Amino acid sequence: MEKFDAIIIGAGLAGIAAACTLASEGVEVLVLERGDYPGSKNVTGGRIYLNPVRGLFPGLWEAAPLERCIVREGVSVMSATDSVTIDYSGSDIRNSRQSYSIVRSKFDRWFAEQAESRGAMLLPKVKVDDLIIEDGKVCGVLAGGDELRSSAVIACDGALSIIPRKAGLSGPPKTQNYAVGLKEVIALEPAIINSRFGVNDGEGAARLFIGEATSGKFGGGFLYTNRESISLGLVIGIRDSAESAEIDVPDLLDKFKNRPEISCLIEGGSLLEYSAHVIPEGGYDGLSKLYGNGIMVAGDSAGFALNSGFTVRGMEYALASGHYAARAFLKARETGRFDADVLKHYQDLLEESFVLKDFRNFRNAPHVLENPRLFNYYPELLGSIMREIYMVPAGPKENIFPAVKKHMTAGEIWSILKDLGSFRKI
Repeated sequence: MEKFDAIIIGAGLAGIAAACTLASEGVEVLVLERGDYPGSKNVTGGRIYLNPVRGLFPGLWEAAPLERCIVREGVSVMSATDSVTIDYSGSDIRNSRQSYSIVRSKFDRWFAEQAESRGAMLLPKVKVDDLIIEDGKVCGVLAGGDELRSSAVIACDGALSIIPRKAGLSGPPKTQNYAVGLKEVIALEPAIINSRFGVNDGEGAARLFIGEATSGKFGGGFLYTNRESISLGLVIGIRDSAESAEIDVPDLLDKFKNRPEISCLIEGGSLLEYSAHVIPEGGYDGLSKLYGNGIMVAGDSAGFALNSGFTVRGMEYALASGHYAARAFLKARETGRFDADVLKHYQDLLEESFVLKDFRNFRNAPHVLENPRLFNYYPELLGSIMREIYMVPAGPKENIFPAVKKHMTAGEIWSILKDLGSFRKI
């Protein structure tokens, strides 16, 4: 039996953030990672928003292996035959340097090295089998046949972690609260990326794809430019994919790549990496309880990923939740108690931060985005309208207004107004 001050399960962003914060304060912390190395099984699209977390890790970002600063934003709405794209670039986004693309396998390994340099102990290729619970308090873990004890455990081991359930902090997973993400990293020359996306060296573009990219089901496609590659992928709701016998998720990605809007962007590239993963989509109502006797939950394990429709965020919530879990541990160490009454400080810190304020502000987003019309009817409608506007026939062209009007009956207009009203909740 070995004893540590703190044990962290999972070496993703939340786990390493907690380890960095604790080790910097002289805490003897052990990080257990089931992958071959930190970042080996992380699949997120590859974008981090820095403004909310710059102050939590001072001095870290100047040396971090960030890829490109995102200066161009795009949204493409796709039907079976058409697509409508909005491209945005503004001085505020460009000058604030608010977000960057990152390659998680590279970034996470570097981040873990920062934690180790501060004194954290990292053990990869170790699977946690169970919690040690005595008198209703988590006292450690069983891993690799060993009994590892600690004052508290911080669970950061992914969306389908069983640890919160074993600690009584969450129930069985609900399919509507999760999606499956698939991603390819495709190598391209930096000059080609600059030319195709209208950016300069060090600058990057991000684009979301809605509609036919996921066969008209909940989810979407994403594209991020890295220094010498593109991260391209799809996210589709597990409930929708499970209920539709017509959807083959890996096949969807192949069809997406072969669309002319996408194929021209990745032409000449070579595949570097393919991966798939489950990600949380439940928003505020999908969060687990965040603390208990001797345990806290952070990152994807807690459900800290937020899809507001136009931005999909998770990395900064993982970093912040890991940091605040460590802060709560440090406060508990001062008292010598690690029961739920003391670890509640973790929840208090999150309530005061951008994390739970964001989740409350966008609490209704998952329910609004459940509307299937967003992914099938509106892409078809927009494509039809734009086709009427831009197609020039051999004979006379119909006036624009009656041509567009024929695509919307009075009943459809009423439905559109109702849908627009629902967006007031986001």
